[in-house]
Amino acid sequence: MKKLIDRKIYLEQLDMWREEEMIKVVTGVRRCGKTTLFELYIVRLKADGVAGEQIIFINLEDADFAALLDYQKLHDYVQARILQDQWTYVFIDEIQNCREYERAVASLYLKKNLDIYITGSNAYMLSGELATKLTARYIAIDMLTLSFAEFSEAVTIADKRERFAQYLNMGAFPYATRFVDNDLAHSQYLEGIYNTVLVKDVMTHKGLHDISLVKSIASFLASNVGSFVSAKKIADTLTSAGRPTGSATVDTYLTALTDAYLFYKVNRYDIKGKMHLKSESKYYCCDTGLRNSILGTTNKDIGHQIENIVYLELLRRGYTIHIGKSGRGTEVDFVAVRNKKIEYYQVAASVLDEHTLERELAPLRQIKDNYPKFLLTLDDFKMDYDGIQQVNLVEFLLLSQ
Repeated sequence: MKKLIDRKIYLEQLDMWREEEMIKVVTGVRRCGKTTLFELYIVRLKADGVAGEQIIFINLEDADFAALLDYQKLHDYVQARILQDQWTYVFIDEIQNCREYERAVASLYLKKNLDIYITGSNAYMLSGELATKLTARYIAIDMLTLSFAEFSEAVTIADKRERFAQYLNMGAFPYATRFVDNDLAHSQYLEGIYNTVLVKDVMTHKGLHDISLVKSIASFLASNVGSFVSAKKIADTLTSAGRPTGSATVDTYLTALTDAYLFYKVNRYDIKGKMHLKSESKYYCCDTGLRNSILGTTNKDIGHQIENIVYLELLRRGYTIHIGKSGRGTEVDFVAVRNKKIEYYQVAASVLDEHTLERELAPLRQIKDNYPKFLLTLDDFKMDYDGIQQVNLVEFLLLSQ
């Protein structure tokens, strides 16, 4: 059995909220490692002296727990196993499979000495009944596929540039690291994830019916990572290709794709005016390997691929992220905010060409505040351009944050 990959960022978040009167909700695309995170955390609890009978683990994708897909039966199952005068830890995986699960969770929340952890593969659960019934009584932990640092622990590729090339092309679903030397198995695994998410978390959950349309929209988003898009632009493209589609329909499918964590939507922000803009947005894929699988290509548009990786890394490190408008016709790739502090990021494959360098620096130079500004590239050197720090992307990804 292969060693489990330690997910330190998420384990530390669970530790921080242990035995607090808050429900811990771990969300993320299917197969990003939510179930394994619970397994790792249970090992940590037991190492800390928690007895096995204090732990309840329920996987609602497992047929052994099929009877618990009714909220009342789920509630009664847990309540019957709560211990008196000591903490009981309950872990419920893929809770959205249970009908009216929020009623069970809301009731269990009222029990004494019960520490509740749940996972879900659809963001709708955080904006629907669960949020309504448990306002201010839960915290959300958004889980992503492996960081490059975690990927580096999982594979045995010594050269970091070769390792990064693999990370870029095959992506970072934890189980997929087993297929680093088997392209066929890897592609079949990613295709299985994609189809499962589309059917279970996009189509079925949202009551949608046109699988061909959702695949067309997903392909459009995947091929336009790093570019501004809108529902109207997608609708116009599909219509011109012979598939008449309205903006409202596209918008419904876009919401379903982002709710399933296949894609992340990033809005624009006017840096000078300090205001959010309601114009076109950018979309980034949850995993570059999955994006390559959707498009059927690898080693294409490396600039957009590394931009996607930087977005996910900043998200993983706890930043709120916007696309920055820094001047007339100029954009900063990412305005990243964490702990009320701002950082600015430009991303480029290489700036060895003088014109490319000036083009990438120009938006950052237009920003007049003193917050940190970074230019991330694959070039093997560091530079300081009047306070703008050029940093090697691979080294940046390996930094502990």
